[in-house]
Amino acid sequence: MKEVLHQLRGRVDRALEEIMPPEGTHPQRLTAAMRYSLFAGGKRIRPILALAAAETCGGNAEDAMFAACAVELVHTYSLIHDDLPAMDDDDYRRGIATCHRAFDEGTAILAGDALLTMAFEVLSEERSGSTLSPDTRIRMISELARAAGWQGMVGGQQADMDSEGAPPSQPVLEYIHTHKTGAMIRCSILLGALAASAGPDMLRAMEHYGEKLGLAFQVVDDILDVTSSTEEMGKDQGSDAARGKMTYPALLGVEGARSRARDLVEDAKGALGGLGRGDILLHIADYVLLRRI
Repeated sequence: MKEVLHQLRGRVDRALEEIMPPEGTHPQRLTAAMRYSLFAGGKRIRPILALAAAETCGGNAEDAMFAACAVELVHTYSLIHDDLPAMDDDDYRRGIATCHRAFDEGTAILAGDALLTMAFEVLSEERSGSTLSPDTRIRMISELARAAGWQGMVGGQQADMDSEGAPPSQPVLEYIHTHKTGAMIRCSILLGALAASAGPDMLRAMEHYGEKLGLAFQVVDDILDVTSSTEEMGKDQGSDAARGKMTYPALLGVEGARSRARDLVEDAKGALGGLGRGDILLHIADYVLLRRI
């Protein structure tokens, strides 16, 4: 599975390189900051999920590539802003200095803004050879906007900030994780399915898989914040606890959190049971559960 993910990550990186402004493009400081964060060595789980969903739904992964790139642009913007002093005030991300440390706070904010808006530019453009109808592209844009905005990731981030220092509550915690992390993972899978012209039943199965996998992904992140080293994570270990963030280990203990993650992954995999294909999505679900970094 690591080899498959490595190959898919390479395809995504090449596609991102094609759509990004080349090194030295004016304004140079801004485009350098955009490239610095985008090519900082991420796992590309979200775009890989988009490609895998397209293949599972009987489509061509290449038809979903621009949707895959769009979700990675949004994800990278969110990391830049999440690391800012006004948010989590982190110094390291993926083992290197965060964008605002490597450049400056103002440039980091603008780099995030530029990546976010670029995602919708990428999705909206009609491309030679594409079989996507205008209606499908509009739906994809709408789904990404909803997942990234106040009803999704941004709303989850606000709830996360509001809950710092509060006693752990499972309903609040699930809201945070479902929106802050889960919404974009669900959206990645849905965009891949839409790129493959999936029918209503297939779309429902993909959405269920995405919802459960997205929540499982963040539960595992919570566990890794407690159990992994700073070197393994590429960022400060224990930072969630230090800020009084609401996490699953704080609510259920590490073993209880692991049990919850296992249940969510099994639920996600169960959504694929009647599809007759989807091995790669099954393996990715196991990878999410077992990953160390």
